[in-house]
Amino acid sequence: MTDTILNLAPSLGERAKAALGKRNLVLVGLMGAGKSAIGRIVAQQLGLPFVDTDTEIERVSRMSISELFAAYGEDEFRALETRVIKRLLRTGPRVVSTGGGAFINEKTRKQVERGGLSIWLNADLEVLWERVNKRDHRPLLKTENPKQTLKDLMDKRYPIYALADITVQSRDVRKEVIANEVMTSVIEHIGKDKTL
Repeated sequence: MTDTILNLAPSLGERAKAALGKRNLVLVGLMGAGKSAIGRIVAQQLGLPFVDTDTEIERVSRMSISELFAAYGEDEFRALETRVIKRLLRTGPRVVSTGGGAFINEKTRKQVERGGLSIWLNADLEVLWERVNKRDHRPLLKTENPKQTLKDLMDKRYPIYALADITVQSRDVRKEVIANEVMTSVIEHIGKDKTL
């Protein structure tokens, strides 16, 4: 009899989904923070669709992010990114992984504030560098000293990422550990909001 009762207890994913309600869960942070990998796991645990905004941008534009940067520049890319994110956040709930610069753009940040709960996956330089230096598809890191460029991006962007509703430390542990911390943080944050 007690086994049946234990099995009826809601899982972490079910509790986080209930806390989230109709809101989108939006992951922000620098390249290599794990937004897509963690986002997919969280979406699966919540039973929600997962969307990576960079993948969606590539789909609608029929160009890679690198090609978009090369052809149109960063300003035009950010304008497209804002439009895509606005469209994605109109329907939900879903888990959305954003590009590293998305939350830095004030218009995009306001869309995220209106349409979801933002989580910053905060990672230190060595963790990020270990994850991004193996591949060369990052347009912003096509510089003479990509590690210094990454450090400069951290210095510039981290104060803005800190505006996210929730911060979870991304580090060198199994992705499922971080995904569980994201879901636990959602439950705690929304529970705290309800008591205020």
